[in-house]
Amino acid sequence: MATLKNYLSMLAAAAAIFALPACSDDDDPTGDPPPAGDEFVKQGELTGNETWTAENIYILDGRVVVSEGVTLTIEAGTIIKAEDADGSNASALIVARGGKLNANGTAEKPIIFTSVNDGIKTGETESTLGIEDAGQWGGLVILGKAPVSVEAASGEGYLEGIPANLDYGWYGGTEATDNSGSLNYVSIRFSGVALEEDEEIQGLTLGGVGSGTTINNIEIFSNKDDGVEFFGGNVNVKNILVYGQQDDGIDIDMAYSGTIDNGMVIQTAQSGSSLEIDGPEGNMEGSFTLKNVTIDAGGFDKLLCDLRSGAMGNLQNIAITNIGTTGSTVNLSDSDSEANYTNGKITFSNWSLELPEGKTAADLFTKITGKDENDDPIFEVVTGNQVFLDAVADGTEGANVSVFGWTLAKAQGAF
Repeated sequence: MATLKNYLSMLAAAAAIFALPACSDDDDPTGDPPPAGDEFVKQGELTGNETWTAENIYILDGRVVVSEGVTLTIEAGTIIKAEDADGSNASALIVARGGKLNANGTAEKPIIFTSVNDGIKTGETESTLGIEDAGQWGGLVILGKAPVSVEAASGEGYLEGIPANLDYGWYGGTEATDNSGSLNYVSIRFSGVALEEDEEIQGLTLGGVGSGTTINNIEIFSNKDDGVEFFGGNVNVKNILVYGQQDDGIDIDMAYSGTIDNGMVIQTAQSGSSLEIDGPEGNMEGSFTLKNVTIDAGGFDKLLCDLRSGAMGNLQNIAITNIGTTGSTVNLSDSDSEANYTNGKITFSNWSLELPEGKTAADLFTKITGKDENDDPIFEVVTGNQVFLDAVADGTEGANVSVFGWTLAKAQGAF
């Protein structure tokens, strides 16, 4: 029989065992998630499903790829920061064909993609960088299996800027209803660094993204290239705001055939065209609808809409304010686009223009007629076909801008 002294010694030993510190998550064979409140660096291809939570900050170090068959879920309020590098080392989040990104924020808790140079902290929504700080990292790329119009017989394209011969650079296919996930209340900030020389990527790049994908309530704030670019596909997008891009606001290519409903483009001195629309590159044709859009041209002499390379589509209820006095036009920039306009493959309806002094609506609709001695294009006014233009802007046209109250652009007084 144990004595009282031995019994007390046994109790003390047991207590000491229970008092030992628990194993760290790094040593935990169960794979439980790491503790909240930390920063986690992400690199390379994700080969299993992951969930990124709002209590932590996630750092993109180089190209981080959501591989085929993998789903990345990002919780409302999560902040993702990207390391600043360029060329092949540039940071970006790329969703490959067959991968899924479910990033569903809320108006109160948006999901924010930004730079490591941004001092924003967990639980905050306002950045410490400004509109002039574009080009800190790559951007968000989603690649799908929906049809795209390319020259290749395969019907597939390879995204510029991604090094050649990587499986995850391909986009396009035959699955019109392809589902790459869902994005809602996502703000993409200070992006657009070049992955290769002269090959910057957009704030949001959509290559062959199908109609099974949901994209609503998106902000692109300060991008060195385009705000958003559609390379074919037919995904529908609702409520998108682009502010302070240094190339085009909304860029449409390769027979994109979805609907963009309720958008706003706010130009700065560094911006390119508000809208740039290219036609198909292959035999497949497609026609998009862009409707309920407000463009604040900022008073700068920038193209309002550049239709090129046999563009086709429908542009409805577009309101443009603060139009510059010189060169701020809607251009049919090649003979194929002009023919498509004549044949009803490009349509305009219910445009309202806040005209600069001395200009008429007709003055702002032009077509190319040739080039001058410096190889610069010569445009002339298109006559007799301006029935779509309305020179009265009474505040009822264009986008419902109240839905953008959650954005950084609104917080900084851009509109």
